[in-house]
Amino acid sequence: MEWPAFLDEYEKLVRRMNTPRVVIDNEVCATATLIKVDSARKHGILLEAVQALADLNLFIKKAYISSDGRWFMDVFHVTDQFGEKLTDERDISYIQQSLGAGSDSETRCSEDLTVLELTGTDRPGLLSEVFAVLADMQCDVVEAKVWTHNGRIASLIHVKDEGSGSRIEDPQKIQLIEARLRNVLRGDGDDVQASARTAPVLSTNATHADRRLHQMMFAFRDYERPAAAETSHSPPSVSVQNWVDRGYSIVNVQCRDRPKLLFDVVCTLTDMEYVVFHGTIDTDGDRASQEFYIRHADGSPISSEAERQRVILCLQAAIERRASEGVRLELCAVDRRGLLSEVTRTFRENGLSVTRAEVSTKGGTACNVFYVTDAAGHAADPKTIEAVRQRVGLGCLTVKDPPAPLLYRKSSSWSSSSSGPKDREEGGGAAGLFYLGSLVRRNLYNLGLVRSCT
Repeated sequence: MEWPAFLDEYEKLVRRMNTPRVVIDNEVCATATLIKVDSARKHGILLEAVQALADLNLFIKKAYISSDGRWFMDVFHVTDQFGEKLTDERDISYIQQSLGAGSDSETRCSEDLTVLELTGTDRPGLLSEVFAVLADMQCDVVEAKVWTHNGRIASLIHVKDEGSGSRIEDPQKIQLIEARLRNVLRGDGDDVQASARTAPVLSTNATHADRRLHQMMFAFRDYERPAAAETSHSPPSVSVQNWVDRGYSIVNVQCRDRPKLLFDVVCTLTDMEYVVFHGTIDTDGDRASQEFYIRHADGSPISSEAERQRVILCLQAAIERRASEGVRLELCAVDRRGLLSEVTRTFRENGLSVTRAEVSTKGGTACNVFYVTDAAGHAADPKTIEAVRQRVGLGCLTVKDPPAPLLYRKSSSWSSSSSGPKDREEGGGAAGLFYLGSLVRRNLYNLGLVRSCT
């Protein structure tokens, strides 16, 4: 056998040997579905696993992570949004295909759409102006996601040309769209940072939409809270300490539980180029507790106080971005040209500001979700909401009960430990060993020998 052919067969053998193994078990635990994943360790594999579960809006009640050495082992205890085990074969098949052989860590993107990435300083009525420009430029919005946080806005908007029904091919038209959107995002401030660009969509893989929004907000430094900004809640509790003897940095997060919480945290750590070697996730009622043992990609822990503070701020921002403040309005109507522009203009004319939005069009029907507050960011007047519904149409614009507000604990330094943060960092070898020892024991117990969720 020639050497090139032999090496090719050897590479195939290595890939087969390192194929992730996924086990989904509904018998081990009485209250949750157990999902076990193990494979050869590679950068980002934890995010791939968590992303697949987040796409199904599953609640991760417990998780045990271990990826020291060359092997990655992970156990998730999950339920659906109603607190039940997973029984839908489509969901189970999706998880197996996403995490098993031939899985693809990114989202496949249609090549028939143009993707616009927008970032800028948020203000009341901004989204209305954006959709008005797109309608004027004869761009049909197929789907979109909009996040706002700390006075910033980030959006991914998938559009097609109204005339051709496919992605926009004319380079001059694309440049004009980007220029007009940049002017809208910039507003009256010539020195305000704003960005409107067409993202590449010709590749078979595109960055997961929620991950890309995190990246855009991070690049726009939304973790820096404006000095004059009012906050209606304390930030999530995030602490970071170093375990010097073992060369780990230990990140602890405590906040209200919700779908995609673990994804938001792991996504941020991954994009900040940290590697999670061990971790435990636990929930108690509606509270979530997450602990991660991390290092830089080069194997070093967090090395300075400035870096430690930056990690804390970035994780707090990642958790808060998905917080849906305001009244949830759902629009379900026959799609037509200018629909989004008209609806968001009605919001603006009635003093409502959109804090988050998800837009989708399926089979000629627009299914959109908006979270709205008043112009100052406070709760919207019910009379104003009803007036908007009257104008848009009572049958197509409905008010849905929003999720319970995210109530965060005030920041504390390892409140569950009797030693202070300084003791943990300077003399925490024994304490760190206790934490890691407990973590590894739990991991080993749950990797194959689990008989109970407790």
